[in-house]
Amino acid sequence: MFTHISGRYELVDHVASLGQDLLWRSRALWAADRFHPSPPRRVLDVGSGTGELARLAARHYPDAFVVASDFTRAMLAEAVRAAPGEAGARRIDYAAATAARLPFADGTFDLVTNAFVLRNLVDLDAGAREFRRVLRPGGTLLTLEITEPRSALVGRLFHAYFDRVVPALGRAVGSAGPYRYLPESLRSLPPPSEIVRRFGAAGFSRTEAHPQSGGTVTTFLAEAGTAADQRG
Repeated sequence: MFTHISGRYELVDHVASLGQDLLWRSRALWAADRFHPSPPRRVLDVGSGTGELARLAARHYPDAFVVASDFTRAMLAEAVRAAPGEAGARRIDYAAATAARLPFADGTFDLVTNAFVLRNLVDLDAGAREFRRVLRPGGTLLTLEITEPRSALVGRLFHAYFDRVVPALGRAVGSAGPYRYLPESLRSLPPPSEIVRRFGAAGFSRTEAHPQSGGTVTTFLAEAGTAADQRG
């Protein structure tokens, strides 16, 4: 499915979100700066797709080395093609990897990011534990995800668009299945409060949720706990 949409993924995302996805990623990184002011030196972007968040992180953290990982090689190929000419492109490397089994040693990274990935995990808890494993103690997890709005009115407007217009846009570009899957995948995602709880159970000692755009998108931030935190 992701191979099928790789060539037009970024364009359709920008159109489907009315350009808001460009702001969501930047706001998420600004929130991470407030959450943990020390700039990271090693960043892993999981489920990187065509590399938008990885490239943004490389620009945002000029001293950081960034790894963009994804399990779809066609997406990674698009990410590699998009990188030349970007500020920080030489500090980005690429890895074909699944979020369920990341090919990195424990405590390798200062910051692990992912955008619109949680809905696609077969086992959210296992994924959260893997994110924690590759983070150093005190490192930060940044997760950006589509979420159910708290307001009933915003929710009705959101679903009128997300459940109908987005799949129609997918049909218009010959990708009906993947963009029908998008709203369906949201139904399997727990509410933000439950995601925060699960991050805590996975070994994160401090977690926060910051809604954007009326709660249709949420930035989750979590600090990797130490052994002492987990004993406590």
